[in-house]
Amino acid sequence: MPEIYSPQAMLEKLVAFDTVSHKSNLELIAFVEAYLASHGVEAHRVYNADKTKASLHAFIGPQTDGGVVLSAHTDVVPVEGQTWCSDPFRLCEKGGKLFGRGSADMKGFAGTVLASVPDFLSADLRKPIHIALSYDEEVGCLGAPDMIADMLRVGPLPQLAIVGEPSGMKTVTGHKGIIVLKTRVKGFPVHSSQLDRGVSAISIAARLITWLDSKTLENRSRALPGCLFDPPYSTLHCGVISGGCAHNITAEYCDFTTDIRTLPEETGEDWVALYRQFIDTAVLPDMRRISVMCDIELEEIANVPALKPEMDGPAEHLVRSLTGDNTENHVVFATEGGQFQNAGISTVVCGPGSIDQAHQADEYVEVSQIQDCAHFLKKLTQRLSD
Repeated sequence: MPEIYSPQAMLEKLVAFDTVSHKSNLELIAFVEAYLASHGVEAHRVYNADKTKASLHAFIGPQTDGGVVLSAHTDVVPVEGQTWCSDPFRLCEKGGKLFGRGSADMKGFAGTVLASVPDFLSADLRKPIHIALSYDEEVGCLGAPDMIADMLRVGPLPQLAIVGEPSGMKTVTGHKGIIVLKTRVKGFPVHSSQLDRGVSAISIAARLITWLDSKTLENRSRALPGCLFDPPYSTLHCGVISGGCAHNITAEYCDFTTDIRTLPEETGEDWVALYRQFIDTAVLPDMRRISVMCDIELEEIANVPALKPEMDGPAEHLVRSLTGDNTENHVVFATEGGQFQNAGISTVVCGPGSIDQAHQADEYVEVSQIQDCAHFLKKLTQRLSD
């Protein structure tokens, strides 16, 4: 028999799967796959390299081009180090709010979409509705590109995508891109009393981080008035650093991780090239005058394109017509929206909840937001049936 869930009940099921990014999501994927199969909907898995995780995509309706993708990621961020008032992997309702890890980011949207499957099937759809669930969004939007490629290969070509990241059901037409870099500095260790004979990897890292900070300040000083992003400029930020082994030895190694969040009109690649130029011309020569063994390596951890506002974009037009929201909204966090857009699919971000709750202890989505999302999907279904 087909399984029937309310949006809240489906959210409860999804939250119960511990899909923190360093763990497998296959149990959740198997549940969704079985649920869709109970309704006669065929789903396609797209695995990662070692088959410990998978994305899932399916479509409902006629096998014709021009449909709508409803996209969500299945992974969530860790809860370690956070103090929760309830079990983060058991949905808890209190005061009109649904508490649980991923309730806002973004199992609330995924659960509402999946609960709407019976409505999708009972409608006389003229264009298909695609369901897309990815893995490893939280560690760099790693799963979506292969999923999107597989969707375009095996099914009808969608015209537009709605990425259901928490936006308060507002229409978001642009977000920043992000490149995540790991910088590995190899210095030359000596006794710290002979500092002039060595190269401290920590001191070099500090110099590089200072350069990154200076570029952020330069960007802030020339931010354009009226920019909808907050902050209205590209940022270069070091979030993690590790190095050294003793206070009296110049550090041989120091690693640090940087994210560069770019405005849509800029590219992360250009910033990395500028950073590399500074390293090669202003830093490495001084290091290698002391030891040719010194080095600085860069590793790209993630590269997520920005979502660029579209002129008369069909996704924006459709979502605004369904929500009645005509406000201009850009966000500074990255999503898989730019990846859909780069695949030739008109894309906006629109989903229940607030990004202010994402990644927080006692993360929640308001019941009213889930209801608004369910109403939105009903209107979308009707529109695609007209």
